[in-house]
Amino acid sequence: MAQALGVLTSPIVTRLFAPEAYGISTIFSSVTTIITVIACLRYEPAIMLPKTHEEAANVLAVSLCSVLIITLFCTSIVIWGSGPILRVIRTPDLKNYLWLIPVAVFFSGAYLALNYWNTRTTHFGRLSVVQIISSITMQTFKLTAGFAGFVSGGVLIGTGILGGMVSLGALAWQIWQDDKRLFISCVRWQEIANGFVRFRRFPIIDTWGILLNSISWQLPALMLSSFFSLSIVGFYALALTVIQMPLGIVYGALAQVFYQKACEEKNVKGNNGRLVENLMDKLIFIGIMPTAVLAMVGEELFAIVFGARWSESGRYTQILVPWIFFWFISSPLSSLFSVYERQGAAFSVHSIIFLSRAISLYIGGIYQNVYLALGLFSVTGVASYALIAAWNIRLAGADGKRILFSFLKYSLHSLPILLSLFLVKYIFQLGAIVILSSALLIVIFYFFTFRSKYISIQTEMK
Repeated sequence: MAQALGVLTSPIVTRLFAPEAYGISTIFSSVTTIITVIACLRYEPAIMLPKTHEEAANVLAVSLCSVLIITLFCTSIVIWGSGPILRVIRTPDLKNYLWLIPVAVFFSGAYLALNYWNTRTTHFGRLSVVQIISSITMQTFKLTAGFAGFVSGGVLIGTGILGGMVSLGALAWQIWQDDKRLFISCVRWQEIANGFVRFRRFPIIDTWGILLNSISWQLPALMLSSFFSLSIVGFYALALTVIQMPLGIVYGALAQVFYQKACEEKNVKGNNGRLVENLMDKLIFIGIMPTAVLAMVGEELFAIVFGARWSESGRYTQILVPWIFFWFISSPLSSLFSVYERQGAAFSVHSIIFLSRAISLYIGGIYQNVYLALGLFSVTGVASYALIAAWNIRLAGADGKRILFSFLKYSLHSLPILLSLFLVKYIFQLGAIVILSSALLIVIFYFFTFRSKYISIQTEMK
């Protein structure tokens, strides 16, 4: 439902806000996201590891204390270093919004810590309520401001911060109502200090890996802004959002449930082979159909749904979907690095991703060809996330051949989709409306054919 609210309002929002507004909002989000991933100093995954809730509650306190430290550090940097920041990211339009960076980092960091506690206590339905409340607030504020004539990037930035504040407040209230006795009776400064020491490998080693991964994710927006323009950044941001949107409906739920179960399985059985095999089968099945459709009709979809000026985003979508598919099926497995405390392996993988993305975007920027930049970015992304999948499959003791068979099987299932859309678009050369209508009918037919599989996945997520 939370995802659907964003889908329903996005065609209106894209007609109210220009690509430049999306661009400046994306740059702000990129900067804050890079900082947010280390706001807890990476103590938040450790919340899942203790065998008792009493010890885990103190690790949660460690994470929240870390958020305060990082927020204060960000505030001092913004006050004394705004000039160098603007020169590095080459976005002077961001000057008026730098003071909001520490605010966004605090709300996002604290929410991240509470999210892991919520995952540990398996209150997954609680997150749905929080996401719906936040989504309603954000979309209402965005539309109200847009229709009132306030269509700057600052409005989109403020909307994001408001959503973070609402999410944190709603989740914190629910957790406090359920667990306040545990926190009051068990959280002690001495235990918090012990937690800082006990899980020190997370900030010392894991921080660098996750920071590199976050920078890698935000690198396209920052480098596209540096080599091209804010409009290009806006086109890229919408493309990425739309590609991830149909997959994000289930990705978050499956990933969180997997991490919680992987911690349990490791403590009981010592391996997660069967769990990984089942998860990969689900992710491949869910991800292959929407990415196949977007690869064929991305340009037409964006032009009709979001307006003609956003057709460029559709072209970017068609370039990026192979990478997004491999990201979708591989990323949930990355939590196994934390489960098995293999922070060194995680750092190695994130280093490879960072270097490959930086080189790809730099080559495209030097040649002033955004399609070349995104094409190389997508190809190296496929290779990087395939490496992540293979590494974690081996780490969990899963059967790689069984997973490969699932990939080949579902690829054959999607082949008729690609052939049908290819005929409609390139052989018969029909109009955009006919192309999208054909795509919709094919998606409905695919869902109807495999409805039992979708229903079984939905049941397991509950």
